[in-house]
Amino acid sequence: MTAGVIFPELLSGREDEEVTRPWTVREGSTTRGTASCNLAERILEVPLGPGAQARVVRAHELMHARVSPHVHHLMKALDEVSPRALECAEELRVNTLLARVHFDLTLLKDGTEKIGGRRVGEAGEWAEAVCFLMAVLGTGAEKEYLAGVRQGRASWLPALRAIRKRALALLDQQSTTSLGSTRLNDEGLPSGYASATLVIARMLTQSLEARVPVTPEELRAFRRSLEVGGRRPPTGRFAALVFDDSLGRSVRRAVGFLRRTRATTSGTTLRYPGRLLTDDHRRAFAQRRRRHGGVVVIDQSGSMDLDPEALKDLARSAPHALVVGYSHRPGDRGSTPNAWLLCDRGSIPTACPSGNVGNGVDGPVLRWALAQRHANEPVVWITDGQVTDSHDHPDPGLTLECANLVRRHRIRLVRDLAGASATLRSARPMTPAHFAAFGRVGHQLRESAGM
Repeated sequence: MTAGVIFPELLSGREDEEVTRPWTVREGSTTRGTASCNLAERILEVPLGPGAQARVVRAHELMHARVSPHVHHLMKALDEVSPRALECAEELRVNTLLARVHFDLTLLKDGTEKIGGRRVGEAGEWAEAVCFLMAVLGTGAEKEYLAGVRQGRASWLPALRAIRKRALALLDQQSTTSLGSTRLNDEGLPSGYASATLVIARMLTQSLEARVPVTPEELRAFRRSLEVGGRRPPTGRFAALVFDDSLGRSVRRAVGFLRRTRATTSGTTLRYPGRLLTDDHRRAFAQRRRRHGGVVVIDQSGSMDLDPEALKDLARSAPHALVVGYSHRPGDRGSTPNAWLLCDRGSIPTACPSGNVGNGVDGPVLRWALAQRHANEPVVWITDGQVTDSHDHPDPGLTLECANLVRRHRIRLVRDLAGASATLRSARPMTPAHFAAFGRVGHQLRESAGM
């Protein structure tokens, strides 16, 4: 490489079966965001002028060209990790490799880091605070960035330092050769990317979704969550509701004709005047007939079981009911359905899906069920009364939210499907003593009733 000229084509050593093609080189600068490496279109944008800083920036982008994964490798991970976390974890791996070949990373800064850190803290953007820390970790921008975060949100620093320490420990465990390897592993991914970038991106994803730890106890639990195999930290919020639209359905054959009204001796609508002459009881008035319906919400988490035969019995006893099951896979980012229609007012699925271990969407599914109810038909919740967040941690605020929905909309609580069938047919209200069998939600309801 001569002054003002750069040849990415001279890079060699990739083992990921990618075909070498010509590169397009464009002039950039040392300002953050103005240098890049586009592996898909093979466009390199770097500063071409002299100077030590320009040299390090060029080396950084060339390291991307040498070791970073191609788009189809990245796409395989986007259902389990945040794209931003993946991007910043790869920045950390590239910078670590540069440091190991003795480039001066203190030159990788442009003076905007401190004010950027302060603004991220002031805006409460915890996820960006975590990700950007990885992008500047080990560079000359790290100290200034953390100083800015301290000005904007000092309470975040202990958790950020814990993430920093864990990320560096993961990289220290690997040799330079393995860290930069592009040889494909058994899963068809470049091994250096899979063993470092992906591992760190998974850690970052669960951390950026977490509730920021404040107390010493929360911080200790957060540190434990960063270890390999550690339990995900609490998030303090429900996951988004994702319905499974792939279930096959069958329509139950109606038994006879279900009349919407029946003839009575009194009422406000004279619908059958002929009966005044033909009916000894003169049942000439019409009364609306109650349809055997309702809305049933079933918790299918690991602590609850769904009996297919009991579901069929419910469908027979309440043929016009809407029955929805739910269970969220802890930490899932929306790729796995967590709710499914089990009975849709006359149709039932050909197979009942199993749960995903956790609760995670108790509040959203109750609100969805309330939006589907017809008039004042009953809503029944089959539950043990335990409510959890998107990482399957119990949360007092989310429990209170569900308890308020139960109280405000008179949702009836039962423990199993047999109880749901009986409750749909009964108009008897629940008593405070009934709530004792329903865990944390029941406790909240009993407290609100003064018990």
